[in-house]
Amino acid sequence: MAVYTDVSESELGAFLESYAIGQLLSYKGIAEGTENSNFLLHTSSGAYILTLYERRVDKNDLPFFLGLMEHLAKKDISCPLPVRRNDGEVIGTLAGRSAAIITFLEGMWMRRPTAIHCREVGKALAGLHLAGADFQLSRANALDRAGWRKLWDGSRARADEVECGLLTEVDAEFADFERNWPKDLPAGIIHADLFPDNVFFLGEKLSGLIDFYFACNDFYAYDLATCLNAWCFEKDNSFNLTKGRALLAGYQQVRPLTDAERQALPMLARGSALRFMLTRLYDWLTIPDGALIQKRDPVEFIRRMRFHRQIGSASEYGLV
Repeated sequence: MAVYTDVSESELGAFLESYAIGQLLSYKGIAEGTENSNFLLHTSSGAYILTLYERRVDKNDLPFFLGLMEHLAKKDISCPLPVRRNDGEVIGTLAGRSAAIITFLEGMWMRRPTAIHCREVGKALAGLHLAGADFQLSRANALDRAGWRKLWDGSRARADEVECGLLTEVDAEFADFERNWPKDLPAGIIHADLFPDNVFFLGEKLSGLIDFYFACNDFYAYDLATCLNAWCFEKDNSFNLTKGRALLAGYQQVRPLTDAERQALPMLARGSALRFMLTRLYDWLTIPDGALIQKRDPVEFIRRMRFHRQIGSASEYGLV
């Protein structure tokens, strides 16, 4: 469940007095998501999303996240638009949390995406990369290799409780990344978390991208590698080559990859799988059962990390 902070009707009513969005008609918590508290608002002017930023989100990053959404919307990227308060600000305080209201996007996320959906995601990701190129703010990736190391240091001693031999295996991954992680690839604003539940569709047409709260500056190809992990594996952890080919073709239709990006893609995909495995592993080992933060099994990303280790060329993902 992703409502960690309750909001009373009287609190919300007072909060909405700072916005010109009409009279509150109804509101309800949104169960999906893992980081923040989200509510669907209906007012006399339409539907909106209210987000309360919980303690795992640094409030100093909010101007970057919300400013990026405004910038992308102006570049015709379909994403939520922050609603400004009457004083011109986009961030307020509600129930002791930093809070913002954003516009509502129609659509639903695909539980079983097809190759057609994957192609649309590739095109949208490349469009985001191009549109963010002149965004004036920047944010370092808090979950880069240094961030992975912090997570690993906090869970390494118990890693073999999840899978025997995992400690030795991940130590070897870190050693390989220290030697061979790519350098000087094209970089800029990336989404960094473009999983299916962060992409809305109306049928086969992509209607919008959401949840920019991991966005940062990093390699574009790393963002694409994350999408390979997020969109192109089946429930049995097998890689779907048809989906991979579609995702990569969609991306290249908008922004062709450089030769260096092509060569780096297998290692970037391994790193991305390790990143998501480590965040899950850390939560799995350190957060008590019954806590509000949703825990997810790290094993599926252990499997994906191992798959990428066997890949010799990006053509094995379907890259033409």
